[in-house]
Amino acid sequence: MVNDVEKRWNDPGAVRGAARYLAAVLVVTAAVFGVCVLWASGRDACAGDRMLCDTAAQGVTLLAPAAALLLGAIGAFVQTFRVWRRGGGWPIWQGAGWFALVLFMAYLSIGGGALAG
Repeated sequence: MVNDVEKRWNDPGAVRGAARYLAAVLVVTAAVFGVCVLWASGRDACAGDRMLCDTAAQGVTLLAPAAALLLGAIGAFVQTFRVWRRGGGWPIWQGAGWFALVLFMAYLSIGGGALAG
């Protein structure tokens, strides 16, 4: 069993797994954002006006990708717990969860600030 206080973790498989997981979360988030932008640009309510002209388009474009990032962060934290229970290198997955959570907060902050201004 690995001592939790000791921080010399060496688990290349877990690093690759966490990196692949984060890459997949980012690809899904980008795809969700793309679908939201396509939906918002094709709406009749915004014909001839800017793309995110009403509250529905703004809200969906802000909240749907944010939800994908949040679910990705929660999934990484769940995996952290599962790896910890097996006695594996859990800090790698915890780092992945925090990275996704920081991206979630940054996206909400930047997007919310842009919509408010």
